[in-house]
Amino acid sequence: MAVDLLLGLQWGDEGKGKIVDVLTANYNIIARFQGGPNAGHTLKFDGIKHVLRTIPSGIFHKDAMNVIGNGVVVDPVVFIKELEGLDQFDIDYKAKLIVSRKAHLILPTHRLLDAASEASKGKAKIGSTLKGIGPTYMDKTGRNGIRVGDLEMPDWKEKYRALANKHEAMIAFYNVDVQYDLAEMEIEFFESVERLKELQFIDSEAYLHQALKDNKTILAEGAQGSLLDIDFGTYPFVTSSNTTAAGACTGLGIAPNQIKEVFGIFKAYTTRVGSAHFQPNYLTKLVPKWLK
Repeated sequence: MAVDLLLGLQWGDEGKGKIVDVLTANYNIIARFQGGPNAGHTLKFDGIKHVLRTIPSGIFHKDAMNVIGNGVVVDPVVFIKELEGLDQFDIDYKAKLIVSRKAHLILPTHRLLDAASEASKGKAKIGSTLKGIGPTYMDKTGRNGIRVGDLEMPDWKEKYRALANKHEAMIAFYNVDVQYDLAEMEIEFFESVERLKELQFIDSEAYLHQALKDNKTILAEGAQGSLLDIDFGTYPFVTSSNTTAAGACTGLGIAPNQIKEVFGIFKAYTTRVGSAHFQPNYLTKLVPKWLK
């Protein structure tokens, strides 16, 4: 079997979550491959609106497994609040939701760093969501990050403290007015981590490889949109991960030749969020190339 892929082809908000929900009936596994809680996939059931920021959009389907891949960055606090929001739907997410050990964690200090960095730019700010995604990916590429799998190690809190101390020194370097009480923030963070540890952690690349050998059908779910890709988007007003098809390969550990169908989602009226420049002519130039 092959992996199908769903992407947003603009600057996000194309309605990917709704389309994934419609398509889920055709798949055994839904796998998020990049981004973090800056996503907002909105679904509505029985008049109740639910926004998924990290959890794959197949979570509401009884028979679908949901994988958070290694390319995703996870904020334990936001993530646990998402899980609590599922309680009203009586979903057994401990059985239906699994997390890659290689996914990186967003720390409280990542969010503080995000705010300090954005404030220091003044009018030149890029419109960050201030959720700590950028600094987390920076630590990932700088080989300093803390991964979900680290939570299984007895010394992970020592590693956390060393990184948090480094972040606080960086926040001070920005010399901007960012008021915070880290000790207070850490109470909720550590409580959320303990709840996160109740879920099953996996080596997602091995899990998905075995699923393909077992003829399971897989849909890879992207976040944001292609024009926010760190390499091919409207740089520097972009996100911190690869939102195009290549991101599914690195964000899940699947080979390019295992990708079959690619579903691209457009919306009728092009919009984007944040303070970034709006460049619809950029989209006009790219669309003919995608359609060939």
